[in-house]
Amino acid sequence: MISDLETAIGYRFTNITLLQNALAHSSYANERWHNSLKSNERLEFLGDSILGMVVAEYLYHKFPDRPEGELTRMRADMVCETSLAAIADRLSLGNHLLLGHGEEQGGGRKRASILADAVESIIAASFLDGGMEAARGIISRFVLTNVPVNRLQNEDYKTALQELVQQKKNQTLAYRLIGESGPDHDKHFIVEVTLNGEPLGQGNGTSKKRAEQDAARVAIEILKA
Repeated sequence: MISDLETAIGYRFTNITLLQNALAHSSYANERWHNSLKSNERLEFLGDSILGMVVAEYLYHKFPDRPEGELTRMRADMVCETSLAAIADRLSLGNHLLLGHGEEQGGGRKRASILADAVESIIAASFLDGGMEAARGIISRFVLTNVPVNRLQNEDYKTALQELVQQKKNQTLAYRLIGESGPDHDKHFIVEVTLNGEPLGQGNGTSKKRAEQDAARVAIEILKA
């Protein structure tokens, strides 16, 4: 029951449709186009920004002596797909997802990218329902309780690549999607990272975020070779 999820996250929605929308994967929305629920992609976009801002503010005040680069790595570690998927597991979020048939059959309830996106969507839904206080409450209970004080838990290749190229002035990195294949339940993405407009490396992944991380990893290997 969705009320069980509200209990788990510690917030009761005034507009329960917002929470339902946060749980609706694009595969579900596409199969039920006549349904009022849309996919959670727009909520994910908003939630990603809210999460990043709240975590950045927390780290800024919590660690006044840490340099910008270290704070950036800490934030990236806390909001990465692996960390958010772990939070989703704690909430048994997979049991509440609204998935299309193909995604259901393909193991979507355990797919890290889908679970992480749903966490961000729930944060956005709580913000729209109860304002920043509601969103901060969820972030505080589940994200800010696991701060990598001494050692990062998850490697963030994008941040590492950014710091590497910034050793020289006027360096610009950009990521672009160059390939996408597979059904909704088994998507595959190819991303290219460029440096000052020139191709630097390509990466693959089951989500755009994972493909970007893989592209950054390849680029680091190339630059250090």
